[in-house]
Amino acid sequence: MPKRVAIIGAGPAGLMAAEVLSQYDYEIDVFEQKPSAARKFLMAGKTGLNISHAEPVEAFIQRYDQTQWLAPWVRQWDATWIQDWMQGLGIESYVGSSGRIFPVEMKAAPLLRAWLKRLMADGVKFHYRHRCVDLSENQLTIENQTQRFCVTYDAIILACGAVSWSQLGSDGAWQPWLSKNEIEPFQASNAGVLKTWSPFMHQCFGQPLKRVNAWVRPEQQTHGDIIITHYGFESGVIYKLGRELRAQIAQQQTLQLHLDLLPDLSLEQLEKKLQGNKKQSLTNLWRKAGLDTVKINLLREIVAKNLWSDAKQMAQQIKQLCIPLEGFRPIEEAISCAGGVRRAVLSPQLQLQSNPSVFCCGEMLDWDAPTGGYLLTACFATGRAAAEGVHAFIE
Repeated sequence: MPKRVAIIGAGPAGLMAAEVLSQYDYEIDVFEQKPSAARKFLMAGKTGLNISHAEPVEAFIQRYDQTQWLAPWVRQWDATWIQDWMQGLGIESYVGSSGRIFPVEMKAAPLLRAWLKRLMADGVKFHYRHRCVDLSENQLTIENQTQRFCVTYDAIILACGAVSWSQLGSDGAWQPWLSKNEIEPFQASNAGVLKTWSPFMHQCFGQPLKRVNAWVRPEQQTHGDIIITHYGFESGVIYKLGRELRAQIAQQQTLQLHLDLLPDLSLEQLEKKLQGNKKQSLTNLWRKAGLDTVKINLLREIVAKNLWSDAKQMAQQIKQLCIPLEGFRPIEEAISCAGGVRRAVLSPQLQLQSNPSVFCCGEMLDWDAPTGGYLLTACFATGRAAAEGVHAFIE
């Protein structure tokens, strides 16, 4: 009889694990609690599926907090590999001006359809609306709309996701199957940050702070646009700084974001521009210095009024505006999560030391990365790594 493997979760990591194992003589069952596969993957692709990034692989690897852990897998299944893999499914890709890689069609649905079709042709069986409610050694307890049943496998891969966007399937219900010391508590990652605004700022909601430099520590600045929202700030720039902001929280420091609103001007150049004549209004003076309405409103919100007419003080504020923050948006709204199954409790093959029949992969592992294709690349890579671990284990 062929060996039997169960995969819990039909997201990118689980599907990639199924693809690896489908090349061997195994019976593969994929259990997915939702009515269809990869719902978060499809949601991510609604505005353009950013599947990876074309930057040099060594720079790519540095985007992860668990660099050494993920490096061998990301090197093996890097952005070039992903583009070739997509082409094998009939999906052409291109590299955008930012280095991000997208399908030519932009959407996730055509890629997912082609992928599922190939997996089913290779004998992978999908069981939708099937929720795993318990795990004991190599036995699963599965619940569907009509019954609850137990089934035993030679190996089990958990690809259950983290705890953000639970309505799409990643609800963290798997956590009781492991002990608490095997899991690093989840935190919101790639999420907006909180700042309480006065009514004066309401007119700016939804508008960008364009072309600013932002940092938590001066030596690690990032450039781009930041959106002002009703709750604070949101954008890829904020996501990139999330790890350092969480470190401030962990160290019980005051949560602070620093902005250079005019990074193309030196402090001396800016101070000179702000030395206007008395007939000129402050607003016109600031506009001529290069500030738009959104930046001017932010300065009026943050900087004490008695400093507005002081060219030297305002130049320093514009170049190093310090904004106190109040935390992150709820983890449910986060694009991804930091935390998860700890590296120390897994073998190099992603095998759970406390239960050798079980392997873990994807976002449920304790690693973190910004958006830009890094999340999906690591999900693909760890899915393949876990599947190779399973093959070595049951052969």
